[in-house]
Amino acid sequence: MKQKVFALTTALFFAQGAFAQEDLVYIQVEARTSLSGAQQSVQNYAQAVQDVNGFSLGGGWYGVAIGPYTRERAQEVLGQLLADRAIPADSYIEPAQAYGQQFFPVGAQADRPAAAPVEQAEAAPVPAEPVVVEQPEPVAAPVVEAAPEPEPEETVREARASERQLNRAERDALQIALKWAGFYQARIDGAFGPGTRRSMAAWQEANGHEATGVLTTRQRAQLLAQYNAVLDGMDLSLVADARSGISMELPLGAVKFDRYEAPFALFNPTGMVEGAQVLLISQPGDRSTMNGLYEIMQTLRIVPVEGARERRGDGFTLTGANDRIVSHTEVSLRNGEIKGFTLVWPANDEERRSRILDAMQASFERTNGVLDPAAVTDEGQAVDLVSGLEVRTPKLNASGFFVESRGTVLTSAEAVAQCDRVTLNGVYEARVMATEPTLGVAVLTPEERIAPRGVAQFLSDVPRIQSEVAVAGYSFGGVLTAPTMTFGTLEDVKGLGGEDRLTRLALASLPGDTGGPVFDAGGSVMGMLLPRQDPAGRQLPDQVSFAASGRMVLNWLRDNGIQPVARATNGVMDPEDLTALASDMTVLVSCWE
Repeated sequence: MKQKVFALTTALFFAQGAFAQEDLVYIQVEARTSLSGAQQSVQNYAQAVQDVNGFSLGGGWYGVAIGPYTRERAQEVLGQLLADRAIPADSYIEPAQAYGQQFFPVGAQADRPAAAPVEQAEAAPVPAEPVVVEQPEPVAAPVVEAAPEPEPEETVREARASERQLNRAERDALQIALKWAGFYQARIDGAFGPGTRRSMAAWQEANGHEATGVLTTRQRAQLLAQYNAVLDGMDLSLVADARSGISMELPLGAVKFDRYEAPFALFNPTGMVEGAQVLLISQPGDRSTMNGLYEIMQTLRIVPVEGARERRGDGFTLTGANDRIVSHTEVSLRNGEIKGFTLVWPANDEERRSRILDAMQASFERTNGVLDPAAVTDEGQAVDLVSGLEVRTPKLNASGFFVESRGTVLTSAEAVAQCDRVTLNGVYEARVMATEPTLGVAVLTPEERIAPRGVAQFLSDVPRIQSEVAVAGYSFGGVLTAPTMTFGTLEDVKGLGGEDRLTRLALASLPGDTGGPVFDAGGSVMGMLLPRQDPAGRQLPDQVSFAASGRMVLNWLRDNGIQPVARATNGVMDPEDLTALASDMTVLVSCWE
């Protein structure tokens, strides 16, 4: 069992006098989940500090405490020990009544003064950061002290005798290790039947031992050492975070606590494993709050799109993987508290990731407390961040507009080229149905049926040169939730080279407007805005933009089985009405890697 040992820089000698029972207190320095670990800790502290004691705390916990003192004296001693860094920084004073049976020093319980009952024990302060409660070693066989000459290997009879001393957990561990090594395929049941014996014999033969089918003490240690080697340096430790109300084992060799950004306690990479990250998830709420968290988590970069999702009434699970990372999230709702965790691990390290995830799942425990929703720092606040975590963003945003009542969308062919996936308004998945490179247009079909509030009505007449026009588009790449209107004039019904597939506009557009509808003054669509770059590489003035000819787009749509609406010029529409019309039919088109 690994444990940090703190040495005094100067020797401390404290005289212990008589105490009034009501003033009897101790300095609580450590809590352990095993008696053997606590015994080792008190022995370590006793080498450097006087008045060290070991007590049972109840619930399977054991405490290391210094004292007893009067409260005034305890404050002085605590300050000195903290100044000398002889004890952990989160040590605190605890009344004597909080301690149970004393196991160190041996025989001290009989001499311990009886403490007067109190109505309520003083509450321990909530630590500012998660406390590393324990750093357990992986399951291993008993360590045999080295001798000048190696002891002879056990006989089969001796090996069977030592094997009979194993408990169920130790027998399971051997089967798990054999299964990991590829020699055992049956279920883990702790029963060493014929199948387990055959797998033991196969492992012995593969490792240069006599194939008896019964592992000796030394061979069991070798097998478990092979199994645990993958976790070398991961420093799996039990972490108790009082603020989030979560206790679980974390790989502190790969991640370390950084800060709280509600609803997360962030553990970021130490540098040992590139891309490793852990989130402890904690917030108050109900099912609606949990469902909102479910949606938000899927917008984060650390939750790749590809992977299984499961949402239940009392929780959800998210998995995702790409060529860089594998992510696993588990969340549950109980008694108005939403708690869980996320493990992010680099791809192509599946064996270590799965072992660490198993340890985290097995050790996860809810404790009292839930993270304050106001626990957000300045670092965590930005439009592209959620609680300090990067939101997944598309590689390109453009515009499009509905051309059919079933949700078919027209957009720029360039905007949807080389996309792994395409979304409409950041929500609806869509696929590219057809493209026309010469016109520079593409048609998108949503994966699920959409009922648009407005559909384009194409202008069937030839538009008038120098007439007013307007473009609707997501000029700022989706930062704003509604399209922006940009007004200008129609300069020509041809391109600069006389191309009749283009119309030239005197209008200052932005890249996010590409693919948006170009309206005449009456609200009819007379074309689709194209990217601003000149095909010949010439630098165009800011006020020059081009649109695909509405009449040619109309004919191409019909050739592809789409039935858009066409109409003649329809007078002049008020700008407010035109803006409302454009908002109903214009959509944000996003291209994702």
